[in-house]
Amino acid sequence: MNNKYQFMKLGDVLVAEEIITQSQLEAALSEQKSTKGKLGKVLVKQGVISEDELVKAFSLQLGHGHILEEDMMKAPENVVALIPEDFAVENNVLALNKSDNTLLVAMEDPEDLAILDAIRKVTGLNPEVRVAGHSAIKTVIDKMYGKIRQTGEVESAISDMSIVRGDEEDGDELDLGSEDVSAEDAPIVKLVNLILMEAIKENSSDIHVEAGRNEVSVRIRIDGVLAKIMSPPISSLNGIITRIKILSKLNIAEHRLPQDGRMKIKTKEREIDVRVSILPTVHGEKCVLRLLGSGEKSMTLTDLGFPESKLKTFKKWINQPYGMVLMCGPTGSGKSTTLYAALQEINEEGINITTVEDPVEYQLAGINQVQMHEEIGLTFSAALRSILRQDPDVLLIGEIRDEETAGIAVKFSLTGHLVFSTVHANDAINTITRLLDIGIPPFLLGSCVNLIVAQRLIRTICKDCKEEYKPSQTELDMIQFPKDKLSSTKFYQGKGCSKCRYTGYKGRTAIDEILEVKQNIRNLIFESSNEEKIKTEALSNGMTPLREAGIEKIEEGVTTIQEIIRSTVQE
Repeated sequence: MNNKYQFMKLGDVLVAEEIITQSQLEAALSEQKSTKGKLGKVLVKQGVISEDELVKAFSLQLGHGHILEEDMMKAPENVVALIPEDFAVENNVLALNKSDNTLLVAMEDPEDLAILDAIRKVTGLNPEVRVAGHSAIKTVIDKMYGKIRQTGEVESAISDMSIVRGDEEDGDELDLGSEDVSAEDAPIVKLVNLILMEAIKENSSDIHVEAGRNEVSVRIRIDGVLAKIMSPPISSLNGIITRIKILSKLNIAEHRLPQDGRMKIKTKEREIDVRVSILPTVHGEKCVLRLLGSGEKSMTLTDLGFPESKLKTFKKWINQPYGMVLMCGPTGSGKSTTLYAALQEINEEGINITTVEDPVEYQLAGINQVQMHEEIGLTFSAALRSILRQDPDVLLIGEIRDEETAGIAVKFSLTGHLVFSTVHANDAINTITRLLDIGIPPFLLGSCVNLIVAQRLIRTICKDCKEEYKPSQTELDMIQFPKDKLSSTKFYQGKGCSKCRYTGYKGRTAIDEILEVKQNIRNLIFESSNEEKIKTEALSNGMTPLREAGIEKIEEGVTTIQEIIRSTVQE
C-alpha cells in the first residue's frame, strides 16, 4: 500500500493534515522533552487536539484504518467474547468482527507485534487492526463486557425462575428453564424470559414492549426513568405479545381491544406479582408489565430519607389514636412504601390493622390485607363496609378515588379510628381541594385530617462515580438556589460508570412536603378558603415545599440540580 506519510513523524503528519500548527508542535515537543511522554498524549493533555484527531493522524502514518467509539459499540457480543475479558482489559484491545480466519480488532498501536501474536494464539485467528484511542477502547470494553456478563447471569438465572399463569389460585406453575416448547417457539420463549430476568436483575418497576415502524423497543423503568435494554426486529412483536398473553391468561386472538391480566414470577430470592396491560397501537400491540414485589417489606421510616425534623412530625401523627393521614403524589412516587413503613412502625399485638388495596404490593406480617377484585364486585366501598364490622383499630385504604370511599374513610376516622390513605394530587394543599371536589363537606374534612404528605422520589448520585463540579449560573437560576448558601455548598454529579449504567445515578430517596393540619388550617378548610390562602398559612406554620426539600438534598450532596428540576415545579 502506498502511504505518503509512512516515513514522516507523527507531529509532521499532524501539521501536514492541518490538525495543528507548527508553533503548537514546537511547544508540545518542548514539553515532551521534560515529561518524557509520547507526543500524541502531550498534545491531547494540552487540549490542542482531541483523541479522535490523534487516532486519525496515527492511522495515516501507519497506513491502517481507524475506528471511533460509536462504531466500536456496534460490535456483536459473540465476536467481542472471542477475546477473554482479562486479556482485553490488560492489553486494551477489542474484537470487532470475524470473517473466515480473520479477526478485526481495535488497538492503540497496530505495530505491537507481541499483542498481535498473543491474539493469534488466544483466538486461533489472524488479527487485522483498526487504530482507536486509548480511552475509547477502554470505555467500550467496560460497556461491552458488562453487557456480556449480564446476559450470562440472566441466562443462568432462568433455570431458577418459574411463572404462575394468570391468578395464583387457579394457575399452573411454569418452569421457565425446562418448559417443553417447540423449536419454532423456543427463540421467542427465551427472549421473553431474558426480558423478564433483566428487569428483575435491574430491580426495575415496569417493562414496556413497544412497536415501532421497523423494530420493537423494550424499555425498563429503573429509578423512575425508562432505559432501553434491547431492540428486537419488528417480526418478533407478535410472538412476544402472544407469549405474554399466554402467561397472563389473556385472549391471544384479540388484537383490537385493550386487555389486562396478571402472572407471578418466582425466583430463589423472592416472588414478583406482575400486572399485564395490552393496548392496541398504530404499529401493533403495546404491552406494559408492572412488577410488584411480594414477600415482607423491610423498609423502615429511617430508610426513607426523612430529615430528622420531618421524621419527628410524621411519627407524631401516625401514633395518634384517630384521624386521617394522607399521602399524595403521582404513580410511582413511593406513597405505598411510606405507608407500609408507617404501619410497621405502629404494628404491635394490641392493635388490629387492616388494609384494603388494589393491588397488594407487599405482604406485611401481622396485618390483615384485602385484595380488590372489581370483576366480582369486591370494590373499595364494598370491602370497607364489611371491614367496619371486623373491629379494626387502624385502616389503610389503598386510594381514595370516589365519594363513597371518601365518605367511609371520613366516617371511620371520626369514630375513634386511625386511617391511612393515598390521593392522586400534585401537592399537599391541592389534596384538600381534591377531597372537597370529590364531595367531602368542608366541616367533615377539616375535622378528620391530621397530616398530608406530598412525596416525590428523586434519583441519588452514584457513589462509585460521584465527583464534585461547579454548576453554571443558568442551573443555579433555574433552581433558584439560595445565594447565601453558595459559598458553603459543594455540588456533585455522577460521571457515569458501569455500576449505574452510565447514568450517574443509582438508587432513589424521597423528598416530602409535610402539612400539619393545625387549628388555623382547619378554620380555613371550614371556610372553604382558596388554595393560595391555605398555602400562605401552611408556610407560616413551617411547611417546606417540595422544591425547597429538593434543594436540601442538593446541599447534602445526595442528588443533582438537574434531578430536582426534573422532579419538582418552581414555586
